[in-house]
Amino acid sequence: MNVMSRPTSLNPELLRAAAGEAVAALKALGNPERLLLLCQMSQGEICVSELEQALGIFQPTLSQQLGVLRREGMVQTRREGKKVFYRVADERLLALLGTLYTLYCPKEEAT
Repeated sequence: MNVMSRPTSLNPELLRAAAGEAVAALKALGNPERLLLLCQMSQGEICVSELEQALGIFQPTLSQQLGVLRREGMVQTRREGKKVFYRVADERLLALLGTLYTLYCPKEEAT
């Protein structure tokens, strides 16, 4: 936020609620497996077997971390037959993941 555009006073109750949401997101992102899962999901909806193959995160760790993300409301699911598909549930989280990608992910070199 630009200091020039900051409101003259902030509602402490709203600020506390927003801080709580931000802390919950940061806690979830603080686990390497959950961060990898969310980064993969930020590219679009993906099923569990594809997550397992793409990231090398296997059962029971995969189920445990997906469960945390579901409980925190960070992902939404869709069932199609026996497959369960996951996607990031919150646009703010997608923006945060995009920023983390820009700051920390290696750039592929042109060949």
